[in-house]
Amino acid sequence: MTEFRPVEDRDIETLVALWDACDLSRPWNPASDDIANLRAHPMADILVAVDQGAVIASIAVGYDGHRGWAYYVATDPARRRDGLGRQAVTAAETWARTRGIVKLMLMVRDTNAAVAGFYGALGYEDAGVRVLQKWLSPERASLYAAGHHV
Repeated sequence: MTEFRPVEDRDIETLVALWDACDLSRPWNPASDDIANLRAHPMADILVAVDQGAVIASIAVGYDGHRGWAYYVATDPARRRDGLGRQAVTAAETWARTRGIVKLMLMVRDTNAAVAGFYGALGYEDAGVRVLQKWLSPERASLYAAGHHV
């Protein structure tokens, strides 16, 4: 079993590289901004597994006052099938349970439908909810509009 711990400053560079390698980064959601925002929030953490100084798996987890949310589930592509994704989700679930959070939600992009089976095997099911968005930043909205099919 791999140990997951909160991200530290020394992990940031390899965390960003992992998210890029897993195609989780988008121009309208810069990884560095998301990392800083999650680390600054009192009810959020980024949990990482590290091997030889490099982040090999991650999951971000937070609480919005009603539900727990998991984001940025990533495993080193060279270490897929090692159980790191399952361990990351378990670490987020433990994080949530210790804070009295009774439900953990996650979003899967339509373009990443293949991962739905992974989450289904872990007991996650379609919540029958459609997520809507409104950009409050014109700069980010234009980046999204220019490349949202990425």
